[in-house]
Amino acid sequence: MKIPAHTYRCPLGRVQSESPDLDDIKRNGWQDQHILVVAENDARLDFVEREFVRRLGQRLYGGRRND
Repeated sequence: MKIPAHTYRCPLGRVQSESPDLDDIKRNGWQDQHILVVAENDARLDFVEREFVRRLGQRLYGGRRND
């Protein structure tokens, strides 16, 4: 007989009304703490901006990892 595995539901899930808007979190992080989170392939960036983000990321954190 197969018994389904019980999944634990976090009690904090009831407190959170909905999933957070990631752009709001990024905006608040920049405005409050000057932390910038941007994806290199963000459609709002032009070619020069994307290239700048890519090079900055490589300089600070190295190239991509092969998983």
